[in-house]
Amino acid sequence: MPDAAAGPGTDAARDAARDAAEAAEQKSAFSHPAVDPDSTASYGDHPDQVIDFYAPRGAAGPGGAAPVVVLLHGGSWRAPHDRRHVSPFAAFLARRGFAVGSVEYRRGAAGGDAAGGDPVAGRWPDTLDDVAAALDALPALVRQHLPRADAGRVVVTGHSAGGHLALWAAARHVLPADAPWYLDRPAPLRGVVALAPIADFEAAGALDVCGGAARQFLGGDESLEERRPYADPALLLPTGIATTLVQGRADVDVPQAVAEAYADAAARAGEVVGVTLLEDVGHYPLIDPAADACAVVAEEIAQLAW
Repeated sequence: MPDAAAGPGTDAARDAARDAAEAAEQKSAFSHPAVDPDSTASYGDHPDQVIDFYAPRGAAGPGGAAPVVVLLHGGSWRAPHDRRHVSPFAAFLARRGFAVGSVEYRRGAAGGDAAGGDPVAGRWPDTLDDVAAALDALPALVRQHLPRADAGRVVVTGHSAGGHLALWAAARHVLPADAPWYLDRPAPLRGVVALAPIADFEAAGALDVCGGAARQFLGGDESLEERRPYADPALLLPTGIATTLVQGRADVDVPQAVAEAYADAAARAGEVVGVTLLEDVGHYPLIDPAADACAVVAEEIAQLAW
């Protein structure tokens, strides 16, 4: 019979191995030098209201012109994490033949209810204002900055908190009608590929994802229930827009349960959402050009784009 102490010891060893693997994945993803865009355009007056454009490097796909991938970076909607950390991923997609628009947006500032004065998650309503404005400005900016691109074929992708924003951007026509970001018809998107997204705020809160980032994003407990119907993708269904979630089974930052909760909510709303689960993959390989998972992501985007 196994010794009774073996269980806790085994669990501790397993946790240590998991944490070491996650740290190695993060180190790899952030080891690539930032890649400068081919051009940058403003969609507003604030310094963070910009889009970096990466022209397609690979051969054109069916139809000649390249589809456009709108990329929304993650980082818990917090200020220290900007679009530069996904620039190698943007360049990777450009080498795969996509035209890429990497969106910057306003994020949380220092202070608030984060312990120790650390940056809080998001700026309400500025973060959502920016994503809506960027998507609205995109067609004209693509025609100006990406002449080889087809502004009529757009896929939105995003990682982690950016995955939330990608799902939200595709659901603006499902928002309450009094929302300032409401659209009276679905956005003209080919689809959404959300990478380890913070897709269900209730599930994320129960798991304390990213230190309670979803609760902070909504302004804390006092405004949680009031704002959640305007921001939580799991409440903004069905969208009628093709949606795929790509999720690492070994992700400890945004666990698989969050993606599954969103997929379950979609099913209850009568919509089928694709969920691609990757074995032995954590949070960061999805945006790491050196990782096999990143190639899987590109294929998922291609299936919707072409």
